[in-house]
Amino acid sequence: MEAVILILGLLVVAFMALGVYATVKVIGAAKRGVDRTLTQARRTVEDTTLRAKSYGQLGVGSELAQLRLSLRTSMRATQEALQTGVVEDASLSESLGLFERLGVHGRELDEDLKRLEREPDRATVASLLPGLKERTDRITRAAESLRWAARDRARQFADDDLAALNVQIDVEAGALRHWTTEDPEPEPGTARPADRRQEPPVKDPGADGGAAQAIAGADPLRRTGAGYPWQKTARPETTN
Repeated sequence: MEAVILILGLLVVAFMALGVYATVKVIGAAKRGVDRTLTQARRTVEDTTLRAKSYGQLGVGSELAQLRLSLRTSMRATQEALQTGVVEDASLSESLGLFERLGVHGRELDEDLKRLEREPDRATVASLLPGLKERTDRITRAAESLRWAARDRARQFADDDLAALNVQIDVEAGALRHWTTEDPEPEPGTARPADRRQEPPVKDPGADGGAAQAIAGADPLRRTGAGYPWQKTARPETTN
């Protein structure tokens, strides 16, 4: 009896532990989903704000907003391309690692540009713009190089697969068209094989006469003089 109670107690504890684990996993997944939603919403708001600043302002503020928007757009597009491609092509993992290192420089530049947007000394900010533009161009060119290389690689794989598929389809189509085969010509000096298409033996007209009459009598088409739809009607003989 004590053993049964002990086993039941262990089962209850196990089910409770499993329920707690499942609850924690669900809460964690929900929290990550909320965090991703908030992050995406914040990025959307920031991008909209930067677009408004780049078109609605003049001077240093507009140029800083354009640099930040260009940087964020290029980095985000490259990240999406690499993360999507590495699922099917594991060799892109090294490219993804290089992009992560590039992302450190991109975040530093974005923070610098953000601080300069709040800098009241516009003259100093204007003097820093050439260097900031150069940093932005270097980072965006590197990101674009990775992005287009990954896309070219994926397109080349797709072209190779399509070419191989076309070859297989051509072979299969050729095989499907060979529905008849001809006997090879015999070599000189060898006997020609007998033709498999032999004439049927001539039967006695009187043989099986009763059976033929029984069949003919049972066929309604013969009694009515009608034929099959695909048969031509015999033309009657003319008599003089």
